[in-house]
Amino acid sequence: MNVKACLPYRSKMIRKTWLRLPDNRSVFKLYFFSLIGRDEPERYEWERSTLTPAAFEANLRQMAPEGIGFITAFPHLTKVFRFAPAAETILHVRAFRTRDLTPLDLGREDNYMEFACYAEAVIAAYEYRQWAGAGTVPDYLRTLSDFPDGPVASHTKLGEYLNASN
Repeated sequence: MNVKACLPYRSKMIRKTWLRLPDNRSVFKLYFFSLIGRDEPERYEWERSTLTPAAFEANLRQMAPEGIGFITAFPHLTKVFRFAPAAETILHVRAFRTRDLTPLDLGREDNYMEFACYAEAVIAAYEYRQWAGAGTVPDYLRTLSDFPDGPVASHTKLGEYLNASN
């Protein structure tokens, strides 16, 4: 297994809201995250990005994703998670470049698919619990996650472990 170096990771939620779309049926919980402490902070931190959360929301409204779910938005990457219309116990995910909302492929090496970074995984777990426990869609939509900050203790442990095993 070839391990590629990973950038440091500390996610910080900077804003959360609801995105109600023009079809009057589609609603997404919208979470904005910055990645703190990386080179090129303008690429990873909303506070330093030339794209504002308000401008991004306007672009997202024009794109108008359909369904019920949640969105994680970093300045460089956005993922739209929706509960599948054909089997609502399944969560669909699509990725986009945040700046222009062009689609991104989540395919990765060895025929794997990217699921989520730490912040996205915590939000996905929270949202899935909320969805499973809600009796109605309005019940589900009532709450937003209070995940504030997600530091990762080591972003090199996999490579260190595998290199030590040789």
